[in-house]
Amino acid sequence: MTMSMPTRRTIITGTGHYVPPRIVTNQDLEKLMDTSDEWIRERSGIRERHHVDGGVGTSDLAIEASRRAMAAAGVEPSSIDFVIAATLSPDHYFPGIGVLVQAKLGLGTTGALDVRNQCSGFLYALSAADQYIRAGTYKRILLVAAEVQSTNLDFSDKGRDMSVLFGDGAGAVILEPGTEDDGRGILSTHLYADGNFISDLWMEKPCPADNPTFQKAFFDEGRFFPRMEGRRVFVNACQRMPEAIRAGLEQNGLAIEDIDALIPHQANDRISLMVAKGLKIPVEKVIRNIDRFGNTTAASIPIALDEAVRSGRIKRGDLVALTAFGSGYTWASAFIRW
Repeated sequence: MTMSMPTRRTIITGTGHYVPPRIVTNQDLEKLMDTSDEWIRERSGIRERHHVDGGVGTSDLAIEASRRAMAAAGVEPSSIDFVIAATLSPDHYFPGIGVLVQAKLGLGTTGALDVRNQCSGFLYALSAADQYIRAGTYKRILLVAAEVQSTNLDFSDKGRDMSVLFGDGAGAVILEPGTEDDGRGILSTHLYADGNFISDLWMEKPCPADNPTFQKAFFDEGRFFPRMEGRRVFVNACQRMPEAIRAGLEQNGLAIEDIDALIPHQANDRISLMVAKGLKIPVEKVIRNIDRFGNTTAASIPIALDEAVRSGRIKRGDLVALTAFGSGYTWASAFIRW
């Protein structure tokens, strides 16, 4: 008789998030550009967002979220085997924030990996962490996603379509191998990309193909600000995120009714509602907090996850589905038995 070995999955043992204390309301933005609270709420569902003050970098937010996740997991920084950091807004052009987080936590020569998949960054990083844990390469991984978008937005009438959307923040999780054969953990991750549409949502400059890379004309023309073809991004996001969720359901032999909580990337509340409609999942199961944080890019899913866990909205045994879509295009999903 052949004995089957218990399945050991990657589990999340702690979550944490941090946003800078300064709140920027829609009314605050009305003073900077030709916009209105009603216009912003109608198009995005956002009422307010958090922005950093001068001298605060992305790694600073990442450190605060990481410490909160470690405290929730009951672990010390010295026990972290590996660091994975996801962001599109690092403190410097290079290196990324992974090594800054590693150094600020005093982790000696512990390895650090940077993931640059923008709005899908947390899920791409989660997939990588899952493979490391499953393979036995590492036993305790700190995964943090953080963004400071506010310092490179055009707060003028020309840039209002983008600048009203984004907020700053960070979310983190601690990942470890499960010790019980109870079905908990990351069930699967699903990653997709289509680089034919990069100019639909991108920051065109700086570009090393230019010589020199940094040119005054590019600043004068506003080409260092992020730009988006909003309608095309909206349509693709509403299509691709449900597709990624369905792929996970099929792989795991699940039905939409089995999902207890769906956390979509908080890009636009209208997108989140359209994803729910496309999946025919009750909107009550969709976790939405964009009204208070805006679009925090890679950080949006772990921020929402931490809030849901701490409030008791996500409970032990729940099936949690995560999905994201963003620049690249990249999109992804993940299924977790909490």
